[in-house]
Amino acid sequence: MNSVIIVAGGKGLRMGTKTPKQFLVLRSEPVLMHTIRAFYNWDNSCEIILVLPASQQSYWQILLNEYDFDIPVKITSGGETRFHSVKNGLRHASGELIGIHDGVRPLVSEETIKNCFNVAKKEGNAIPCLPINDSLRVVENSLNKRADRSKYFRVQTPQVFKRELIMKGFEQEFTDEFTDDASVVEKLGERIQLVEGNEENIKITRAFDLKIAEIFLEELHSV
Repeated sequence: MNSVIIVAGGKGLRMGTKTPKQFLVLRSEPVLMHTIRAFYNWDNSCEIILVLPASQQSYWQILLNEYDFDIPVKITSGGETRFHSVKNGLRHASGELIGIHDGVRPLVSEETIKNCFNVAKKEGNAIPCLPINDSLRVVENSLNKRADRSKYFRVQTPQVFKRELIMKGFEQEFTDEFTDDASVVEKLGERIQLVEGNEENIKITRAFDLKIAEIFLEELHSV
């Protein structure tokens, strides 16, 4: 069995709304429901663990009833940081492969999910990423210069790991170096495997992102 931990602890500050961004409606239902459905549609036997702040769980239950959403999900509380939230989720995960995904990335494709789990099964881990198309400049000592964009990639989720590897990674003490789950495993000396992601797999953090996601969804449903 596979497991996925969906971390949804946003407050919507950059979105400029009182409603946490994972609960904002995207087309016909909240963002978070789209995210959960993406994994259920890929593998309906996948164990889905949702990590939510304790203060948001009662509202989530209201939304489940309102939208008649019945995909089976285990719920646990978030922690002080994303690292601690994932660690809480791992306590409830029983899969041999464990994916960790941002709750506000509702448009991850089935192909991206499948490729990440397949590569992780062979190599121990896999994270989706995309090349950078914009020109880059790096600032050093108040000076800036061109950076070689071919050396850099945009990192997405789900980041997938063999069970023993991710469990060992999260036994480490938290540091500011841990910007994502791959950086936690990398700290063990592991080589991170890159998999091609999908352009639609954006992270919704601003009102602009929600508008872009609406357009992507319209295009996907019109195919």
